[in-house]
Amino acid sequence: MAPRTRMGSLRLSRGLLLLCALLGTGLCHTADKGFSQEARTSPPVAVFNWTAQLVEEMYANISQKCWEYFVDLMSNVTESELCEWKVIRRPYSSLQACLEDWADQLRYSYPNALAEQYIFQSHHRYFHNCTLEHQVLDPPEDVLLAMIIAPICLIPFMVTLVIWRSKDGKAQP
Repeated sequence: MAPRTRMGSLRLSRGLLLLCALLGTGLCHTADKGFSQEARTSPPVAVFNWTAQLVEEMYANISQKCWEYFVDLMSNVTESELCEWKVIRRPYSSLQACLEDWADQLRYSYPNALAEQYIFQSHHRYFHNCTLEHQVLDPPEDVLLAMIIAPICLIPFMVTLVIWRSKDGKAQP
């Protein structure tokens, strides 16, 4: 994550400012203050006039870049390694972190439909043939029933035993 710098009263991410400079679409505007006392004592401050639609558009563009980076990382993974978590953990986690971090920086909700779309797309494209090697099976019904009923039957027996031992009236050491 890019280190943050202090500019006046706002804290801006250098990465976000770089993005604005690279996009060059006029997303970043500098405040036009006259030569008031405040303007002379503090440096000019970058002001972001963002609408929800603009933030959504920026997030869509950035999330596409996150996806392209993920695809690039996955190109180094062989088909036989696609289901090995040790191999795919880095690319998969970087996709998720990229989507989440940029949503955070843009103050865009996360999880969101676009991020979910990219996660589902990654599963559909790369991991659709992955199955559990050691699938966990439920026990047979008769074993399951015995495991449920045994503790239930033990409870009345234990209560009876405690009551019977306490009727003695003698103090326990």
